[in-house]
Amino acid sequence: MTRTSILLLGAVFLIAGILSSLFIVDEREKALVLQFGQIRQVKEEPGLGFKIPFIQEVVKYDDRILSLDTDEIEVTPSDDRRLVVDAFARYRIADVVQFRQAVGVGGLAAAESRLQSILNAQIRQVLGSESVTSDTILSPDRRLLMNRIRDQSRTSALALGLDIVDVRLKQTNLPEQNLEATFARMRAEREREAADEIARGNEAAQRVRAQADRTVVEIVSDANRQAEITRGEADAERTRITGEAYGEDAEFFGFFRSLPAYARALGGQNSSLVLTPESDFFEFLNSPYGRGAQPAPGASGAPGAAGEAAAQATE
Repeated sequence: MTRTSILLLGAVFLIAGILSSLFIVDEREKALVLQFGQIRQVKEEPGLGFKIPFIQEVVKYDDRILSLDTDEIEVTPSDDRRLVVDAFARYRIADVVQFRQAVGVGGLAAAESRLQSILNAQIRQVLGSESVTSDTILSPDRRLLMNRIRDQSRTSALALGLDIVDVRLKQTNLPEQNLEATFARMRAEREREAADEIARGNEAAQRVRAQADRTVVEIVSDANRQAEITRGEADAERTRITGEAYGEDAEFFGFFRSLPAYARALGGQNSSLVLTPESDFFEFLNSPYGRGAQPAPGASGAPGAAGEAAAQATE
């Protein structure tokens, strides 16, 4: 091997050693330099770092605010109304050295498992306290409860090197076995309200119909009254006209009134009348000049065309 080759090989090893001794930490990370599992250096500021090649290693952790969704758990408030709640937390690695010492090589997965246990325990403790009811959990006041859960969880989480920034309850539901009973009660309540509305509507409709029927009766009664008044006035007017006509010519009026009687008595085909010729019924038929009438003075004794027609009708 020539001297040039040895120099080139040495340069390659030197460059590789220099590169392996450098590492970069950006603004979203924190880094630990470990030597045989022991922490030798902490790098929390972004920039370039150095380590011993092949002996030391760099472990990086996220320095941003992270999210953790908890599993659903069942709590029993002071009013014994069981609820199923799940929450989410916002946290960050506050002390990277303590975090490494607490979770070891497990990293974020081990930390989140232990953090979830802490959150579930505090949720049960806060929501199951004597001063908390289900109505409080479901009301806007539950923000105070979430702050209590955050503050009490933060104390335990600091032992893991974590800082809990916020805790929120995502859902608060009834257990599955209670949902049907609750829905049935809600349906019964809505059906009762619907029945009340229908009853009130029927009552209003009945009232409107009664008012309409009464109005109809009043209108018909008033119309009948007006009709009776008009009919009475017409009958009075007819009677007056008839009386005046009777006063003007009583003989003609008697004759006119007799004509319908003759038409009814003599118009039938299966009727028979047995009367004497001197009966008052034929008083207008016995004489061509009417009832008890005599020929007018100066007449020739001949009855004329009208008298002859009357005489022929009598015969």
